Amino acid sequence: MRQLTQNLKDGKMELTEVPSPILQKGYILVKNHYSIISAGTEGKTVSDARKGYIAKAKSRQKEVKMVLDTVKTQGIKKTYEMVMNKLEALSPLGYSSSGVVIEVGESVAGYEVGDFVACGGSGASHSEIISVPVNLCVKVDKSIDLKHAAFTTVASIAMQGVRQSEVKLGESCVVIGLGLIGQLTIQILNAAGIKSIGVDISENQVQLAKRCGASFAINRNSDGIEQIIKSYTSGFGADAVIITAGTSSTDPVELAGRISRQKGKVVIVGAVSTGFNREHYYKKELDLRMSCSYGPGRYDNNYEEKGIDYPIGYVRWTENRNMQTFIELLKAGKILLEKLITHQFDFQDAPSAYEIILNKTVPFNGIVLKYPNEVSYEKKVIVCERKSYIETDVNIGFIGAGSFAQNMILPNIPNYANKVTVVTGHGHTSRSVAQKFGFDNAATVAEEVFNDKSINTIFITTRHNLHAENVINGLQNKKNVFVEKPLCLNERELDQIIDVYNSSGAKLMLGYNRRFAPQITQLKERLNDSVPKAINYRINAGYIPKDHWTQDLEIGGGRIIGEVCHFIDLTLFLSGSNINSVYSALLGSQENLSDTLNIQLTFENGSIASISYFSNGSKKLEKEYLEVFYAGNTYLLKDFKELESYTERVKKDKISSQNKGHKKEIELFIDSIKNGKPAPIKADEIFHTSRVTFNVIESIKTNSVIRC
Repeated sequence: MRQLTQNLKDGKMELTEVPSPILQKGYILVKNHYSIISAGTEGKTVSDARKGYIAKAKSRQKEVKMVLDTVKTQGIKKTYEMVMNKLEALSPLGYSSSGVVIEVGESVAGYEVGDFVACGGSGASHSEIISVPVNLCVKVDKSIDLKHAAFTTVASIAMQGVRQSEVKLGESCVVIGLGLIGQLTIQILNAAGIKSIGVDISENQVQLAKRCGASFAINRNSDGIEQIIKSYTSGFGADAVIITAGTSSTDPVELAGRISRQKGKVVIVGAVSTGFNREHYYKKELDLRMSCSYGPGRYDNNYEEKGIDYPIGYVRWTENRNMQTFIELLKAGKILLEKLITHQFDFQDAPSAYEIILNKTVPFNGIVLKYPNEVSYEKKVIVCERKSYIETDVNIGFIGAGSFAQNMILPNIPNYANKVTVVTGHGHTSRSVAQKFGFDNAATVAEEVFNDKSINTIFITTRHNLHAENVINGLQNKKNVFVEKPLCLNERELDQIIDVYNSSGAKLMLGYNRRFAPQITQLKERLNDSVPKAINYRINAGYIPKDHWTQDLEIGGGRIIGEVCHFIDLTLFLSGSNINSVYSALLGSQENLSDTLNIQLTFENGSIASISYFSNGSKKLEKEYLEVFYAGNTYLLKDFKELESYTERVKKDKISSQNKGHKKEIELFIDSIKNGKPAPIKADEIFHTSRVTFNVIESIKTNSVIRC
């Protein structure tokens, strides 16, 4: 299938052949018939992509600060590679479309193949086939033109602005900014019986608002505009003002304050500056509100990705119910969309549509893309044709390729390994990764890797809840497996993996990269496994929001399972012995497992370790601080950049940028396959560390020492 993508580095836009999206639980697969280009949101995205690096930096100051912070730890070269990797990726466009259901995912009720639907969110991109979660999809009556239904998500933005204004029958509302969303806002207000007043700097838009039923519309530059609007509202001023303009100027917010009545409401829908004069807002006690996209549920993973709806008694209007309402207005004939549609392009000519937006050569409003009747529906596309693979070579399938994999794993795979197929849930991502890192095929389903007999080695860097399933499938298919930490999310999965591993004969490697860092290797050479050590390991982990996927216990497993396992492994490696007891304590409440905890470990050879994993510290402090006390000597490692040795003399070894061992661990793993050597980490150690990690959680819950 084809998808419209752009390169963020230079703004190049093209229709790219990508594998069809995967159908997940709670999702619907839709063949697009129409999609809408949002001139504001998408126009800015494309415009920013075409700017030079300096202009890009000025418009993304937050990201620039993050880059500068990364330079301090990763160094200039690595940071540059990470930034270029981000900019060179294929990026999708679009978020409002309509089409026909072609597949229905598990646990989805109320939808059947053949249903007409309107779709929203990032999944509803300009693409021949899309996969959208059930709460971002609504049924469309077959009496409604799908071209009109494609406006549903854009219209829901307008509708949420109206809801935030809380205007009532007979009241007045001024809409500042009469682009597509502003025009839709005018029509929704009219349908609700509200006196609508349109304001724009373009006379064309003003006249269009009048043709679409605005009670009154006026050019922003008209003399005496404030008095005219006041007069039109019986001398009181507007009951509400909705700002749908997009500008860096404070004028829309200033004007809104001047034309509002006492205790009126001002709702910001568009991207406008809010550094305004407080005089009118203060004296009139105006209520200034923000409107969040399509409505309640937006940016809530539980609502959008998991399909968990809000009870109607507590949240009357969600984004999905806003979408449903617009469809009802269309069916009732209360929205006039033909007057708003200025351009329609066949999908193959989509890039031309953006030239109209960027160059502003002709007036435009609703720009529609129409899709072909027949499309390809392949889960794998060939990026580079290769005739055959030699069985004795290392032939790689890669499952999951997010930013971590693209920055830390993929660049470090040796050139002599054959990169056969990369799989991600999004076709544009798998295609982009395949092109950048030299894979022959791009796919969206893992079966393309498991069923390919030419592939003998699999890398797994998916979200954590998919690790166990993919590890088991890989081992069952007699393929060597490298999986990023964690190995799995619970002991049941661990036991299944152990059983499959013992009968597979394949190699298993876990991404415990720290033990392969050069300074750790140097330190390990100085330690005797039979001599007890005292280890103190402090990790200034930093805060991660609770709504991040790693914090979701079902998907990421939480930070103990997802990250603390790293540090348990390193203490085990340095001690040279298995762990025989665990005691853990949290800071504060045990609810959802805190990110700040202390772990006490004892080892079979008499060693002890304290792991302090803290998320409540300063970002200005280095992340990792490791001390090893051993036979009258002390070794101190600061953030994998500086190793201090306190032996007969004091020695300090410092490197210019961090090296946490990613390159070395991958090289050793690939070499072990190529030359028939044992895997770099013993499987028993991998299983032992995984079980100890689960024991950490058990210790917290029971407030007791757990014997391992």
